[in-house]
Amino acid sequence: MVATYPVILCGGAGTRLWPASRADRPKQFLKLIGDFSSFQHTILRVMDMHCVREIVVVTGQAMVELVETQAREVGARPTVIIEPEARDSAPAIAAAAAYVRSLEPDAVMLMLAADHHIAQAEIFREAVLVAIEAAEKGQIVTFGVAPTTPATGFGYIKPGEQLSNGVRSVAAFVEKPDLETAKRYVEEGYVWNSGNFAFTAKTLLDELAAFEPEIRSGAIESVASGRRGGGRLYLDAAGFAKTTKKSLDYAVMERTDRAVVASAAFTWSDLGAWDAIWEASKRDADGNAASGDVHLINSKGVLVRSSGPFIGAIGVEDLLIIAESDAVLVCRRDDAQAVKTLVDVLKASGRDIALRHAIAFSGGVERQPVTRTPRAEVQLWRFEALAIASLPASSIQILDGELTTERETFPTGARHDLHSPVLVKASTATSALVTVWRQAAARE
Repeated sequence: MVATYPVILCGGAGTRLWPASRADRPKQFLKLIGDFSSFQHTILRVMDMHCVREIVVVTGQAMVELVETQAREVGARPTVIIEPEARDSAPAIAAAAAYVRSLEPDAVMLMLAADHHIAQAEIFREAVLVAIEAAEKGQIVTFGVAPTTPATGFGYIKPGEQLSNGVRSVAAFVEKPDLETAKRYVEEGYVWNSGNFAFTAKTLLDELAAFEPEIRSGAIESVASGRRGGGRLYLDAAGFAKTTKKSLDYAVMERTDRAVVASAAFTWSDLGAWDAIWEASKRDADGNAASGDVHLINSKGVLVRSSGPFIGAIGVEDLLIIAESDAVLVCRRDDAQAVKTLVDVLKASGRDIALRHAIAFSGGVERQPVTRTPRAEVQLWRFEALAIASLPASSIQILDGELTTERETFPTGARHDLHSPVLVKASTATSALVTVWRQAAARE
């Protein structure tokens, strides 16, 4: 079988999954279903397929560290293509196509979203093999999922004539419908547009040459003039800026005569809002899905998740209760889409809580605020083994593990005053309290 390059698009903020998902750590990196993030599940579904030559991830600079860390956790080392700015899916996919073409012009690209939930991995892989076969023939394949409900949050595809086993022509792409239209689509055999594709790099670039030449030429230039090293490809900013901001659906899929739809028998969700998380989660006999330090009494149809405080709920039904260390969301399950409105209000009022978590993560170090006074701020730093970080001028106490500098070692229980920033390395997984004083005179 032809060499295949899974290309995972890893952008987006997942606003409707606030407060868990925010711009600094969006939904694709959260462990919302099971023990892995949806990004990690996406890797795991394809990494052991015999046809896979190399996994490619397209993301922005802010997400590179999360991408590489989470990929490493599941044993993968993808090539990471880094966009200098977000310009929608068509330029991102075009750049990936230019990269793949530079390696193997006839290779198949399997375009995957990083934030989707697919329950049956083996059925997914079977559908991928069907799609690869069609892509080898020059077709642009989209995966069409049989609707389970008349959903209004997805685009739909009207399938046409049967072309081969599991593949049909596309009669029409349609936008997200209202409820009555969605009911009609389901009755008439339309399928959900999953937003996952398969095609050869050559086929996609040929279609872009016909429909969006600026996207094609800008993407090729951004790859050719990009900077490579350490498993990363930094796209050239000047070249990428020449691409038109446009989705792949608008740029190619709705205009090409090569589009076909492959039947997808797997259970699929884009995990777009908290009601979708409830739907995809394991639930008890009362329809409750619970995660974290929570307890429910006489409650039904509730999704409750806590990454911090204990949550107790009594006699409630059809609610979403989501608690982070710095924010709590409570809403009816059927109002899940309105979470975006709340986030927009927070952004408009300049609330940082809309965009950033209180707990920051970078360089293998998690930094969690503990308390703040006019004199000092105390943070709990958790280091992964071998993580390297710069500690600020501060007082530190090693709770567990060991930190080393060029000249000394701080073992478990050690207390030390740092009068200037210092670079430290964690010998093992390490936790430390870091107290940053507002004024040098306040340090005692």
